[in-house]
Amino acid sequence: MKIAGVDNPVRVDWFYDQGFRLDAKPYLSGSLAARKRIESLPGTVTLGSVTAGHGGGIFKGPMFRRVYLTDPAHSVPFLGSKDMMAADLTNLPRLRKSDAVSRNLAYLRLKPGMTLISRSGFYAGRRSYVRPDMGDVWASDDVLRVEPSPERIRSGYLYAFLVSRFGEALVRGTVYGSAVKHIEPHHLTGLPVPRFADALEERVHQLVEESARLRAAFQSGLERATEDLFRSVGLPELVNYRWHQESPDLGFEVADFGVQSIRALNFAPRARRIVGKLSSVEHRTLGEICEGGLLSRGVRFKRVDSEAEFGAKLVGQRQAFWIRPEGRMLASGSLPAEVFADDETIMVASQGTLGEQEVFCRAFLATGSWLGNAYSEHFLRIKSGDEGVSGAYLFAFLRSEIAFRVFRSMSAGGKQQDIHEGLRRKVPVPLASPADRERIAETVRQAYRDRDQADLLEDEALVLLTAAVEGAES
Repeated sequence: MKIAGVDNPVRVDWFYDQGFRLDAKPYLSGSLAARKRIESLPGTVTLGSVTAGHGGGIFKGPMFRRVYLTDPAHSVPFLGSKDMMAADLTNLPRLRKSDAVSRNLAYLRLKPGMTLISRSGFYAGRRSYVRPDMGDVWASDDVLRVEPSPERIRSGYLYAFLVSRFGEALVRGTVYGSAVKHIEPHHLTGLPVPRFADALEERVHQLVEESARLRAAFQSGLERATEDLFRSVGLPELVNYRWHQESPDLGFEVADFGVQSIRALNFAPRARRIVGKLSSVEHRTLGEICEGGLLSRGVRFKRVDSEAEFGAKLVGQRQAFWIRPEGRMLASGSLPAEVFADDETIMVASQGTLGEQEVFCRAFLATGSWLGNAYSEHFLRIKSGDEGVSGAYLFAFLRSEIAFRVFRSMSAGGKQQDIHEGLRRKVPVPLASPADRERIAETVRQAYRDRDQADLLEDEALVLLTAAVEGAES
Protein backbone atom coordinates (compact mmCIF):
# COMPACT_ATOMS: atom_id res chain seq x y z
CA MET A 1 0.00 0.00 0.00
CA LYS A 2 1.36 3.41 -0.97
CA ILE A 3 0.71 6.59 1.01
CA ALA A 4 1.76 10.19 0.39
CA GLY A 5 5.05 11.26 1.96
CA VAL A 6 4.81 13.65 4.90
CA ASP A 7 7.56 15.81 3.41
CA ASN A 8 5.84 15.95 0.03
CA PRO A 9 2.07 15.57 0.49
CA VAL A 10 -0.49 15.58 -2.29
CA ARG A 11 -1.54 19.20 -2.81
CA VAL A 12 -4.82 20.59 -4.03
CA ASP A 13 -3.24 22.26 -7.10
CA TRP A 14 -2.12 18.79 -8.27
CA PHE A 15 -5.77 17.91 -8.79
CA TYR A 16 -6.15 20.90 -11.08
CA ASP A 17 -3.06 19.85 -13.03
CA GLN A 18 -4.49 16.36 -13.51
CA GLY A 19 -7.94 17.47 -14.65
CA PHE A 20 -9.41 16.43 -11.28
CA ARG A 21 -8.48 12.77 -11.69
CA LEU A 22 -9.52 11.02 -8.50
CA ASP A 23 -7.61 7.75 -8.90
CA ALA A 24 -4.56 7.58 -6.66
CA LYS A 25 -1.94 6.50 -9.22
CA PRO A 26 -0.72 9.87 -10.60
CA TYR A 27 -0.43 11.33 -7.10
CA LEU A 28 1.30 8.43 -5.36
CA SER A 29 3.44 7.06 -8.20
CA GLY A 30 5.94 9.90 -7.96
CA SER A 31 4.85 11.40 -11.26
CA LEU A 32 3.51 14.67 -9.86
CA ALA A 33 6.43 15.02 -7.48
CA ALA A 34 8.88 14.51 -10.37
CA ARG A 35 6.99 17.03 -12.50
CA LYS A 36 7.08 19.73 -9.83
CA ARG A 37 10.74 18.96 -9.24
CA ILE A 38 11.66 19.40 -12.92
CA GLU A 39 9.45 22.48 -13.37
CA SER A 40 11.31 24.20 -10.54
CA LEU A 41 14.61 24.01 -12.41
CA PRO A 42 15.74 27.11 -14.31
CA GLY A 43 15.28 26.97 -18.09
CA THR A 44 12.78 24.11 -18.08
CA VAL A 45 10.64 23.91 -21.23
CA THR A 46 7.68 21.78 -22.26
CA LEU A 47 8.10 18.74 -24.47
CA GLY A 48 5.76 20.17 -27.08
CA SER A 49 7.96 23.27 -27.47
CA VAL A 50 11.04 21.26 -28.58
CA THR A 51 9.39 18.91 -31.08
CA ALA A 52 8.48 19.44 -34.73
CA GLY A 53 6.96 17.52 -37.61
CA HIS A 54 3.66 15.75 -38.11
CA GLY A 55 1.12 16.65 -35.43
CA GLY A 56 3.58 19.03 -33.82
CA GLY A 57 6.15 16.28 -33.42
CA ILE A 58 4.25 14.07 -30.94
CA PHE A 59 1.90 11.77 -32.79
CA LYS A 60 0.51 8.30 -33.34
CA GLY A 61 -0.75 6.56 -36.45
CA PRO A 62 -4.29 5.74 -37.51
CA MET A 63 -5.96 2.38 -37.08
CA PHE A 64 -6.03 0.58 -40.41
CA ARG A 65 -6.44 -2.85 -41.95
CA ARG A 66 -3.05 -4.53 -41.94
CA VAL A 67 -2.00 -6.77 -44.80
CA TYR A 68 1.19 -8.72 -44.06
CA LEU A 69 3.50 -10.15 -46.71
CA THR A 70 6.78 -12.05 -46.60
CA ASP A 71 8.51 -10.92 -49.81
CA PRO A 72 10.87 -8.00 -49.01
CA ALA A 73 10.36 -6.61 -52.51
CA HIS A 74 6.71 -5.91 -51.73
CA SER A 75 6.76 -5.20 -47.99
CA VAL A 76 8.38 -3.10 -45.29
CA PRO A 77 9.35 -3.98 -41.69
CA PHE A 78 6.54 -3.10 -39.28
CA LEU A 79 7.24 -2.29 -35.64
CA GLY A 80 4.72 -2.79 -32.83
CA SER A 81 4.79 -1.78 -29.17
CA LYS A 82 6.38 -5.11 -28.20
CA ASP A 83 8.87 -5.15 -31.09
CA MET A 84 10.23 -1.67 -30.31
CA MET A 85 12.06 -3.15 -27.31
CA ALA A 86 13.77 -5.89 -29.35
CA ALA A 87 17.55 -5.91 -29.75
CA ASP A 88 17.48 -7.76 -33.09
CA LEU A 89 14.87 -6.55 -35.58
CA THR A 90 15.62 -9.21 -38.20
CA ASN A 91 12.32 -11.02 -37.75
CA LEU A 92 9.85 -8.13 -37.71
CA PRO A 93 6.50 -8.71 -39.44
CA ARG A 94 6.27 -7.02 -42.84
CA LEU A 95 3.50 -4.67 -43.95
CA ARG A 96 2.37 -4.46 -47.57
CA LYS A 97 4.57 -1.79 -49.18
CA SER A 98 1.84 -0.25 -51.34
CA ASP A 99 -0.11 0.52 -48.16
CA ALA A 100 2.91 1.76 -46.24
CA VAL A 101 3.97 4.34 -48.84
CA SER A 102 0.43 5.60 -49.43
CA ARG A 103 -0.53 9.15 -48.44
CA ASN A 104 -2.40 7.88 -45.37
CA LEU A 105 0.52 5.91 -43.91
CA ALA A 106 3.73 7.34 -45.36
CA TYR A 107 4.29 9.56 -42.32
CA LEU A 108 4.49 6.46 -40.10
CA ARG A 109 7.98 5.77 -41.43
CA LEU A 110 10.48 6.14 -38.62
CA LYS A 111 13.28 8.69 -38.61
CA PRO A 112 16.58 8.06 -36.79
CA GLY A 113 16.69 10.13 -33.63
CA MET A 114 13.01 9.80 -32.78
CA THR A 115 12.01 8.57 -29.34
CA LEU A 116 9.31 5.88 -29.41
CA ILE A 117 6.83 5.45 -26.56
CA SER A 118 4.49 2.47 -26.39
CA ARG A 119 1.02 3.86 -25.91
CA SER A 120 -1.31 0.99 -25.06
CA GLY A 121 -1.62 -2.31 -23.30
CA PHE A 122 0.84 -4.14 -21.08
CA TYR A 123 3.84 -2.25 -22.49
CA ALA A 124 2.37 1.28 -22.19
CA GLY A 125 4.98 3.86 -21.27
CA ARG A 126 8.14 2.05 -22.38
CA ARG A 127 10.61 4.05 -24.49
CA SER A 128 13.22 3.31 -27.13
CA TYR A 129 15.45 5.25 -29.53
CA VAL A 130 15.26 4.99 -33.30
CA ARG A 131 18.66 3.73 -34.43
CA PRO A 132 20.36 4.76 -37.69
CA ASP A 133 19.43 1.42 -39.31
CA MET A 134 15.69 1.86 -38.67
CA GLY A 135 14.96 4.46 -41.33
CA ASP A 136 13.14 1.91 -43.51
CA VAL A 137 10.85 0.72 -40.70
CA TRP A 138 7.19 1.68 -40.21
CA ALA A 139 5.55 1.66 -36.78
CA SER A 140 2.00 0.82 -35.72
CA ASP A 141 -0.64 3.02 -34.12
CA ASP A 142 0.33 1.50 -30.76
CA VAL A 143 3.58 3.48 -30.81
CA LEU A 144 3.84 7.22 -30.11
CA ARG A 145 6.58 9.11 -31.96
CA VAL A 146 8.41 12.03 -30.38
CA GLU A 147 10.32 13.85 -33.11
CA PRO A 148 12.73 16.47 -31.74
CA SER A 149 13.28 19.73 -33.58
CA PRO A 150 17.00 19.83 -34.56
CA GLU A 151 17.05 23.60 -34.04
CA ARG A 152 15.68 23.39 -30.50
CA ILE A 153 17.10 20.27 -28.86
CA ARG A 154 19.49 17.39 -29.51
CA SER A 155 17.68 14.11 -30.10
CA GLY A 156 19.97 12.00 -27.93
CA TYR A 157 19.64 14.40 -25.00
CA LEU A 158 15.84 14.36 -25.22
CA TYR A 159 15.80 10.56 -25.31
CA ALA A 160 18.17 10.36 -22.34
CA PHE A 161 15.83 12.52 -20.30
CA LEU A 162 12.71 10.56 -21.30
CA VAL A 163 14.37 7.24 -20.47
CA SER A 164 15.86 8.49 -17.18
CA ARG A 165 14.14 7.89 -13.84
CA PHE A 166 12.69 11.40 -14.07
CA GLY A 167 11.28 10.80 -17.54
CA GLU A 168 10.12 7.36 -16.43
CA ALA A 169 7.99 8.88 -13.66
CA LEU A 170 6.61 11.60 -15.93
CA VAL A 171 5.66 9.29 -18.81
CA ARG A 172 4.20 6.59 -16.57
CA GLY A 173 2.14 9.24 -14.83
CA THR A 174 0.29 9.97 -18.08
CA VAL A 175 -0.93 6.37 -18.42
CA TYR A 176 -4.67 6.03 -17.89
CA GLY A 177 -7.22 3.24 -18.04
CA SER A 178 -7.99 0.13 -16.02
CA ALA A 179 -8.10 -3.06 -18.10
CA VAL A 180 -6.24 -1.60 -21.10
CA LYS A 181 -3.71 1.15 -20.40
CA HIS A 182 -3.33 4.08 -22.82
CA ILE A 183 -1.33 7.23 -23.48
CA GLU A 184 -2.40 9.89 -25.96
CA PRO A 185 -0.14 12.47 -27.67
CA HIS A 186 -1.75 15.43 -25.90
CA HIS A 187 -0.87 13.87 -22.54
CA LEU A 188 2.83 14.31 -23.32
CA THR A 189 2.84 17.80 -24.81
CA GLY A 190 3.11 19.61 -21.49
CA LEU A 191 5.72 17.37 -19.85
CA PRO A 192 8.62 19.47 -18.50
CA VAL A 193 12.07 19.00 -20.01
CA PRO A 194 15.07 20.49 -18.15
CA ARG A 195 17.68 22.40 -20.14
CA PHE A 196 21.37 22.70 -19.34
CA ALA A 197 24.54 24.05 -20.91
CA ASP A 198 25.01 23.26 -24.59
CA ALA A 199 28.22 21.34 -23.86
CA LEU A 200 26.46 18.97 -21.45
CA GLU A 201 23.50 18.36 -23.74
CA GLU A 202 25.83 17.76 -26.69
CA ARG A 203 27.90 15.27 -24.68
CA VAL A 204 24.78 13.33 -23.63
CA HIS A 205 23.54 13.39 -27.24
CA GLN A 206 26.81 12.04 -28.61
CA LEU A 207 26.84 9.18 -26.07
CA VAL A 208 23.29 8.18 -27.01
CA GLU A 209 24.04 8.43 -30.73
CA GLU A 210 27.16 6.27 -30.42
CA SER A 211 25.17 3.78 -28.36
CA ALA A 212 22.52 3.63 -31.12
CA ARG A 213 25.22 3.15 -33.76
CA LEU A 214 26.67 0.23 -31.79
CA ARG A 215 23.25 -1.36 -31.41
CA ALA A 216 22.84 -1.18 -35.18
CA ALA A 217 26.31 -2.71 -35.53
CA PHE A 218 25.26 -5.52 -33.19
CA GLN A 219 22.39 -6.52 -35.44
CA SER A 220 24.31 -6.17 -38.69
CA GLY A 221 27.18 -8.20 -37.22
CA LEU A 222 24.89 -11.10 -36.36
CA GLU A 223 23.32 -11.00 -39.82
CA ARG A 224 26.77 -11.01 -41.47
CA ALA A 225 27.92 -13.96 -39.37
CA THR A 226 24.90 -16.07 -40.32
CA GLU A 227 25.22 -15.22 -44.00
CA ASP A 228 28.96 -15.93 -43.90
CA LEU A 229 28.28 -19.35 -42.37
CA PHE A 230 25.88 -20.51 -45.08
CA ARG A 231 28.07 -19.19 -47.88
CA SER A 232 31.16 -20.77 -46.35
CA VAL A 233 29.57 -24.23 -46.19
CA GLY A 234 28.30 -24.02 -49.78
CA LEU A 235 24.61 -23.36 -49.05
CA PRO A 236 24.07 -19.77 -50.25
CA GLU A 237 20.46 -20.56 -51.16
CA LEU A 238 19.69 -20.70 -47.42
CA VAL A 239 20.82 -17.13 -46.76
CA ASN A 240 17.50 -15.53 -47.75
CA TYR A 241 15.32 -18.59 -47.29
CA ARG A 242 11.56 -17.85 -47.44
CA TRP A 243 9.59 -20.51 -45.58
CA HIS A 244 6.20 -19.25 -46.68
CA GLN A 245 7.15 -19.24 -50.35
CA GLU A 246 7.76 -22.99 -50.25
CA SER A 247 5.00 -25.46 -51.12
CA PRO A 248 2.67 -25.97 -48.13
CA ASP A 249 2.83 -29.17 -46.11
CA LEU A 250 -0.36 -30.80 -47.37
CA GLY A 251 -1.16 -34.42 -48.23
CA PHE A 252 2.24 -36.01 -47.59
CA GLU A 253 3.15 -39.57 -46.66
CA VAL A 254 5.86 -40.73 -44.25
CA ALA A 255 7.18 -44.29 -44.16
CA ASP A 256 10.21 -43.92 -41.87
CA PHE A 257 8.68 -42.27 -38.79
CA GLY A 258 10.26 -44.68 -36.30
CA VAL A 259 9.19 -44.80 -32.64
CA GLN A 260 10.00 -41.28 -31.39
CA SER A 261 6.97 -39.52 -32.82
CA ILE A 262 3.89 -39.97 -34.98
CA ARG A 263 3.02 -36.27 -35.06
CA ALA A 264 2.68 -34.97 -38.63
CA LEU A 265 4.40 -31.64 -37.80
CA ASN A 266 7.59 -33.49 -36.91
CA PHE A 267 7.80 -34.82 -40.49
CA ALA A 268 6.75 -31.70 -42.40
CA PRO A 269 8.20 -31.85 -45.95
CA ARG A 270 9.49 -28.29 -45.90
CA ALA A 271 11.50 -28.91 -42.74
CA ARG A 272 12.75 -32.27 -44.03
CA ARG A 273 13.99 -30.59 -47.22
CA ILE A 274 15.94 -28.12 -45.08
CA VAL A 275 17.42 -30.96 -43.03
CA GLY A 276 18.35 -32.70 -46.28
CA LYS A 277 20.26 -29.65 -47.49
CA LEU A 278 22.09 -29.27 -44.17
CA SER A 279 23.00 -32.97 -44.25
CA SER A 280 24.34 -32.71 -47.81
CA VAL A 281 27.45 -30.82 -46.65
CA GLU A 282 29.99 -31.61 -43.95
CA HIS A 283 28.15 -31.54 -40.65
CA ARG A 284 27.75 -32.98 -37.18
CA THR A 285 24.51 -33.39 -35.28
CA LEU A 286 23.68 -31.06 -32.42
CA GLY A 287 23.74 -34.02 -30.03
CA GLU A 288 27.28 -34.95 -31.10
CA ILE A 289 28.55 -31.38 -30.75
CA CYS A 290 27.03 -31.07 -27.27
CA GLU A 291 28.52 -34.33 -25.93
CA GLY A 292 30.48 -33.17 -22.89
CA GLY A 293 28.67 -29.85 -23.06
CA LEU A 294 25.02 -29.11 -22.46
CA LEU A 295 21.75 -29.75 -24.30
CA SER A 296 18.95 -29.57 -21.79
CA ARG A 297 16.22 -27.44 -20.29
CA GLY A 298 16.84 -25.40 -17.17
CA VAL A 299 15.95 -26.40 -13.62
CA ARG A 300 13.00 -25.25 -11.55
CA PHE A 301 13.82 -23.27 -8.45
CA LYS A 302 12.31 -21.19 -5.67
CA ARG A 303 12.15 -17.43 -6.26
CA VAL A 304 13.29 -15.28 -3.33
CA ASP A 305 13.01 -11.56 -4.10
CA SER A 306 15.93 -9.32 -3.23
CA GLU A 307 17.26 -5.79 -3.47
CA ALA A 308 19.37 -5.18 -6.58
CA GLU A 309 22.67 -4.98 -4.70
CA PHE A 310 22.21 -8.45 -3.22
CA GLY A 311 20.64 -10.26 -6.13
CA ALA A 312 20.67 -11.28 -9.77
CA LYS A 313 18.16 -10.33 -12.43
CA LEU A 314 15.86 -13.15 -13.51
CA VAL A 315 15.39 -13.08 -17.28
CA GLY A 316 12.50 -14.97 -18.83
CA GLN A 317 11.54 -15.73 -22.42
CA ARG A 318 9.53 -12.55 -22.94
CA GLN A 319 12.33 -10.12 -22.14
CA ALA A 320 15.40 -12.12 -23.10
CA PHE A 321 15.25 -10.63 -26.59
CA TRP A 322 14.91 -7.00 -25.44
CA ILE A 323 17.64 -4.38 -25.68
CA ARG A 324 17.70 -3.98 -21.90
CA PRO A 325 15.63 -6.71 -20.20
CA GLU A 326 13.70 -5.90 -17.08
CA GLY A 327 13.19 -8.63 -14.54
CA ARG A 328 12.76 -9.58 -10.91
CA MET A 329 15.79 -9.33 -8.67
CA LEU A 330 16.32 -12.61 -6.84
CA ALA A 331 18.57 -13.29 -3.88
CA SER A 332 21.82 -14.69 -5.28
CA GLY A 333 22.31 -17.02 -2.32
CA SER A 334 19.01 -18.76 -3.01
CA LEU A 335 19.73 -19.53 -6.66
CA PRO A 336 21.13 -22.89 -7.88
CA ALA A 337 24.21 -22.69 -10.09
CA GLU A 338 22.24 -24.08 -13.04
CA VAL A 339 20.23 -20.86 -13.49
CA PHE A 340 23.39 -19.03 -14.57
CA ALA A 341 25.04 -19.59 -17.94
CA ASP A 342 28.66 -20.25 -18.89
CA ASP A 343 30.20 -18.01 -21.51
CA GLU A 344 28.89 -18.62 -25.05
CA THR A 345 25.98 -20.77 -23.96
CA ILE A 346 23.15 -20.53 -26.48
CA MET A 347 19.74 -20.02 -24.91
CA VAL A 348 16.71 -21.08 -26.97
CA ALA A 349 13.18 -20.15 -25.91
CA SER A 350 11.81 -23.66 -25.58
CA GLN A 351 8.24 -23.28 -24.38
CA GLY A 352 5.43 -21.46 -26.14
CA THR A 353 3.04 -21.47 -29.04
CA LEU A 354 3.54 -21.58 -32.80
CA GLY A 355 2.57 -17.99 -33.65
CA GLU A 356 4.87 -16.44 -36.26
CA GLN A 357 5.89 -13.59 -33.95
CA GLU A 358 6.28 -15.69 -30.81
CA VAL A 359 9.82 -16.19 -29.47
CA PHE A 360 9.41 -19.97 -29.16
CA CYS A 361 12.54 -21.52 -30.80
CA ARG A 362 14.39 -18.18 -31.12
CA ALA A 363 17.96 -18.11 -29.79
CA PHE A 364 20.32 -15.65 -28.13
CA LEU A 365 23.87 -15.93 -26.81
CA ALA A 366 24.74 -15.60 -23.14
CA THR A 367 28.04 -13.76 -23.01
CA GLY A 368 29.61 -10.56 -21.71
CA SER A 369 27.51 -8.59 -19.23
CA TRP A 370 24.59 -11.03 -19.60
CA LEU A 371 26.51 -13.73 -17.74
CA GLY A 372 25.42 -12.05 -14.50
CA ASN A 373 21.75 -12.74 -15.20
CA ALA A 374 19.77 -15.72 -13.95
CA TYR A 375 17.65 -17.50 -16.56
CA SER A 376 14.33 -19.25 -16.10
CA GLU A 377 13.80 -22.96 -16.67
CA HIS A 378 12.00 -22.25 -19.95
CA PHE A 379 15.23 -21.96 -21.95
CA LEU A 380 16.96 -24.82 -23.73
CA ARG A 381 20.65 -24.50 -22.80
CA ILE A 382 23.03 -25.42 -25.61
CA LYS A 383 26.75 -25.52 -24.86
CA SER A 384 29.27 -26.99 -27.23
CA GLY A 385 31.45 -29.81 -25.93
CA ASP A 386 33.57 -29.79 -29.10
CA GLU A 387 36.66 -27.56 -29.01
CA GLY A 388 36.46 -27.17 -32.77
CA VAL A 389 32.92 -25.78 -32.68
CA SER A 390 32.70 -22.68 -30.49
CA GLY A 391 29.49 -21.43 -28.95
CA ALA A 392 29.72 -18.26 -31.05
CA TYR A 393 29.91 -20.25 -34.30
CA LEU A 394 27.08 -22.53 -33.21
CA PHE A 395 24.96 -19.49 -32.39
CA ALA A 396 25.49 -18.03 -35.86
CA PHE A 397 23.68 -21.11 -37.13
CA LEU A 398 21.04 -21.47 -34.40
CA ARG A 399 19.87 -17.84 -34.72
CA SER A 400 19.06 -18.36 -38.40
CA GLU A 401 15.62 -18.75 -39.96
CA ILE A 402 16.75 -22.23 -41.02
CA ALA A 403 17.40 -23.45 -37.47
CA PHE A 404 14.24 -21.73 -36.25
CA ARG A 405 12.09 -23.64 -38.75
CA VAL A 406 13.81 -26.94 -38.01
CA PHE A 407 13.28 -26.52 -34.26
CA ARG A 408 9.64 -25.51 -34.83
CA SER A 409 9.10 -28.71 -36.81
CA MET A 410 10.28 -30.65 -33.74
CA SER A 411 7.54 -29.27 -31.51
CA ALA A 412 5.89 -31.54 -28.99
CA GLY A 413 3.09 -30.96 -26.54
CA GLY A 414 -0.41 -29.51 -26.36
CA LYS A 415 -1.19 -25.83 -25.81
CA GLN A 416 2.35 -25.07 -24.67
CA GLN A 417 4.83 -26.56 -27.11
CA ASP A 418 8.30 -27.83 -26.28
CA ILE A 419 11.19 -28.98 -28.49
CA HIS A 420 11.22 -32.78 -28.73
CA GLU A 421 14.09 -34.05 -26.59
CA GLY A 422 15.08 -36.83 -28.97
CA LEU A 423 14.60 -35.03 -32.28
CA ARG A 424 16.58 -31.93 -31.30
CA ARG A 425 19.72 -34.05 -30.91
CA LYS A 426 19.49 -34.95 -34.62
CA VAL A 427 19.63 -31.38 -35.98
CA PRO A 428 22.52 -31.29 -38.51
CA VAL A 429 24.93 -28.40 -37.94
CA PRO A 430 26.92 -27.52 -41.10
CA LEU A 431 30.66 -27.17 -40.50
CA ALA A 432 32.79 -24.65 -42.35
CA SER A 433 36.56 -24.94 -42.44
CA PRO A 434 38.34 -24.20 -39.14
CA ALA A 435 39.52 -20.79 -40.42
CA ASP A 436 35.99 -19.89 -41.54
CA ARG A 437 34.57 -21.04 -38.22
CA GLU A 438 36.95 -18.81 -36.31
CA ARG A 439 36.17 -15.79 -38.51
CA ILE A 440 32.43 -16.30 -38.12
CA ALA A 441 32.75 -16.75 -34.37
CA GLU A 442 34.78 -13.55 -34.05
CA THR A 443 32.11 -11.61 -35.96
CA VAL A 444 29.53 -12.80 -33.41
CA ARG A 445 31.79 -11.96 -30.47
CA GLN A 446 32.43 -8.46 -31.81
CA ALA A 447 28.68 -7.94 -32.21
CA TYR A 448 28.13 -8.76 -28.55
CA ARG A 449 31.04 -6.54 -27.50
CA ASP A 450 29.33 -3.73 -29.42
CA ARG A 451 26.11 -4.44 -27.56
CA ASP A 452 27.79 -4.30 -24.15
CA GLN A 453 29.58 -1.08 -25.08
CA ALA A 454 26.27 0.44 -26.22
CA ASP A 455 24.80 -0.30 -22.78
CA LEU A 456 27.76 1.34 -21.05
CA LEU A 457 27.51 4.48 -23.18
CA GLU A 458 23.79 4.84 -22.55
CA ASP A 459 24.38 4.37 -18.82
CA GLU A 460 27.07 7.07 -18.92
CA ALA A 461 24.64 9.46 -20.62
CA LEU A 462 22.04 8.80 -17.91
CA VAL A 463 24.59 9.37 -15.14
CA LEU A 464 25.56 12.75 -16.63
CA LEU A 465 21.94 13.84 -16.99
CA THR A 466 20.94 12.64 -13.52
CA ALA A 467 23.90 14.44 -11.94
CA ALA A 468 22.93 17.64 -13.78
CA VAL A 469 19.32 17.48 -12.54
CA GLU A 470 20.29 16.70 -8.97
CA GLY A 471 23.03 19.34 -9.03
CA ALA A 472 20.60 22.00 -10.25
CA GLU A 473 18.24 21.23 -7.36
CA SER A 474 20.82 21.72 -4.62
